[in-house]
Amino acid sequence: MSEVLLAPGAGEVEDLSAAELLALARSRKSAEDRAAADLLDVAARWADLHPPESIHTAASFTVPGSQHEEPIAGEGAPLVAEFCCAELGTVLGITSTAAKKLIGHALELRHRLTRLWAQVQAGQVPAWRARLVADTTIHSSPALTAEAAGFVDAQVAAVAGRVGSAQLDRLVAETIRRYDLATADPAADPEDGYLHVDPRHVTVDTDDVHYAGTLRIEAEVDIADALDLDRALAHHAATQQALGSLLPLDARRAKALGDLARTQTALELLTGGPGTDRASGPDPDTRRQDRVNPDTGDDADEPDLPAARAVVIHAHVDASFSGDATVFGPTGRMENGRRLVLLEQIQSWCADSRTEVTIKPVIDLNTTLTAQTRKVPAPIREHVILRDRTCVFPFCSRPTRRCDVDHIIPWDDDADAEGRPQPGPTTTSNLACLCRFHHRLKTHSAWRYAMVEPGVFEWTSPHGHRYRRDHTGTTDLGPPHPPHPTAPPDIPRPRRR
Repeated sequence: MSEVLLAPGAGEVEDLSAAELLALARSRKSAEDRAAADLLDVAARWADLHPPESIHTAASFTVPGSQHEEPIAGEGAPLVAEFCCAELGTVLGITSTAAKKLIGHALELRHRLTRLWAQVQAGQVPAWRARLVADTTIHSSPALTAEAAGFVDAQVAAVAGRVGSAQLDRLVAETIRRYDLATADPAADPEDGYLHVDPRHVTVDTDDVHYAGTLRIEAEVDIADALDLDRALAHHAATQQALGSLLPLDARRAKALGDLARTQTALELLTGGPGTDRASGPDPDTRRQDRVNPDTGDDADEPDLPAARAVVIHAHVDASFSGDATVFGPTGRMENGRRLVLLEQIQSWCADSRTEVTIKPVIDLNTTLTAQTRKVPAPIREHVILRDRTCVFPFCSRPTRRCDVDHIIPWDDDADAEGRPQPGPTTTSNLACLCRFHHRLKTHSAWRYAMVEPGVFEWTSPHGHRYRRDHTGTTDLGPPHPPHPTAPPDIPRPRRR
């Protein structure tokens, strides 16, 4: 029975039978897989157009911060010009980092996992599954040689890419042993031999703040550490319940983890007096009596503990006046994560024990601040940080406190000496936050941008694509008109690592 490809409109879908809906779903999934495979091919070809030889710099010197060649896949895959990832990313509506990963996966598959690449292009393996394999072989430690990557490719292709993450880790571990890659690292322990890719990590996703004011933490640790942590959390959760906490068990365990983070180091330092040696730590029989005040029974050294938490809250809230009192609204906007937060949550965070609270004056973002020097003063920097919230490059989400403050029109060091007006003054209308990568990109490439109104920026890419960036995100203003001419045919051959 042949498959019928359907292309109904939105209203027509409601009239389809169950069998027709299944056929439609299947055809759409097939089209999605085909598009993902094509996108990998496009990413690889984009890299071909941007080899290291395409970087135009003087032969005698390298300007600090300028573009360099980037190895984004394993040994044997071509190098690429670093800045090429940004323009592909903006066209796809993704970050430069995500575009770099896409190009790296494409090159890894095309040049080192060739069987898997052929299966993807033939529609036998979905692109997402192949990219998981490519990501693992790129980031293997120690690095896989081209021959070792070929062995992984052969094993994965034999089962049409159907391997889970655990199976893939075991396969990479076997490859490392088979090709004796561990001994290539002079620091490797010969007894250990890198039997597997070390999976241990602790990841705090600070960019994804839940509306309830929480962050996600993911970790993989040694068995002994995990069991110790589990016992500590259970003990702290039980202690909270005994002290009258009505929170559910999971919430008490989560709170216990925060308590450990804030107090463990301080307690170890506090008890590091008599009865402590470097090898074994404090003697449990002496540390309590060292801390207790015999007259009051209180912890004598408690007031000397350093603040365990420093809270700097940047929140925009509605406020009104009732007589001489200021009445704040029930919600505010957190700077980190750009999410709403309840005023009650802020109050609870500040009320925790040994919390250092810093209150900063309100900054009116509607005013224009100016300085007469190239260096941006702290008040102006804070103004720009609060206004922009993130790096203002299209689709970038790096928080402004980890960004540079850039002069949109560059400051001219010679203007004053030559009696000319300063073309790039240090004023809030000529400053914007850019992460270090996009700051270098703007300075050393054909990317250009302008502030069209406070906090609103319009960018133009080297190929003429335009984007509007404000605090709500990025808007694609469309391709250039007329279309940008195609690249010349004599593109240099990609150079491999």
